Amino acid sequence: MQKRRLGTQGLITSCIGLGCMGMSEFYGPTDENESIATIHRALDLGMDFLDTSDMYGPYTNEQLINKAIRGRRDQVVVATKFGIRRSGDLRWIDGHPAYVREACDASLQRLGIDHIDLYYQHRVDTSVPIEDTVGAMAELVRLGKVSFLGLSEAAPDTIRRAHAVYPISALQTEYSLWSRDPEDEILAVVRELGIGFVAYSPLGRGFLTGQIKSFDDLAEDDYRRYSPRFQGENFKKNLELVERITEMARSKNATPSQLALAWALAQGDDIVPIPGTKRREYLEENAGATEVTLSEEDLALINEIAPQGAAAGTRYPEAMMKFVNL
Repeated sequence: MQKRRLGTQGLITSCIGLGCMGMSEFYGPTDENESIATIHRALDLGMDFLDTSDMYGPYTNEQLINKAIRGRRDQVVVATKFGIRRSGDLRWIDGHPAYVREACDASLQRLGIDHIDLYYQHRVDTSVPIEDTVGAMAELVRLGKVSFLGLSEAAPDTIRRAHAVYPISALQTEYSLWSRDPEDEILAVVRELGIGFVAYSPLGRGFLTGQIKSFDDLAEDDYRRYSPRFQGENFKKNLELVERITEMARSKNATPSQLALAWALAQGDDIVPIPGTKRREYLEENAGATEVTLSEEDLALINEIAPQGAAAGTRYPEAMMKFVNL
């Protein structure tokens, strides 16, 4: 699999990464053995960029990564995050320097590694100056505990201020055919500063795969049952969008997932999508997106099918949108 460079500090990853969140929670039943096999298959395919967070599980996703990469550490770029704290059903953002250090040490222990390749602030704590948070993150680099720094869902001004303290190698933000908000301003800012862009949920939380036909396809404990885009009239409108994407994918001898990922890859060599999956069959399908070539005419047609703002509904429930640094 081809490589891409994120930022200008030397971070290089596979052009498609693997989001591991769903292997532990949020998207229905999980199977640890299949998840580990999926990670192993990813590495065999050259998909070396694994994305996790301390809040996934919580904590258990990092422990899963630990098991999966034993004996293969030198083949993996490990990205994890701190900043969203959980206690029962409560969640809050914490960017205090003391917590940055505490969270990093805990993640290193759970992951079973001596350094984190890419360490993100998962969400911006607006009660703490970003300079203080990134200053603490930079100290982790100087101590050898972290190699590169990242932010997630940060606003343009926040990105600029953070980057002035210590070089940010990657910004992770939702970006897909139904979430094109980064095109407003974010992509221009990170490119101006030389920061790579990691696109999470590039398959629209699974909706763009074409596998979800009705609300009842979602398990009872599936987070997406609370997502506005998966409910009521929004679901119906978004299904029409996916049907058009599926139709075009057929004309390219591709699946809807592959078309959506090929589109994301075509948006710039500084973009790395990280589709999440917990099954080998879907991982292999996603990897096949690198074989899909899109012409300028194809890209123009996709823009007609899925222009910015095409998706119905907000991308998070109202309570979770409050965590996004706009």
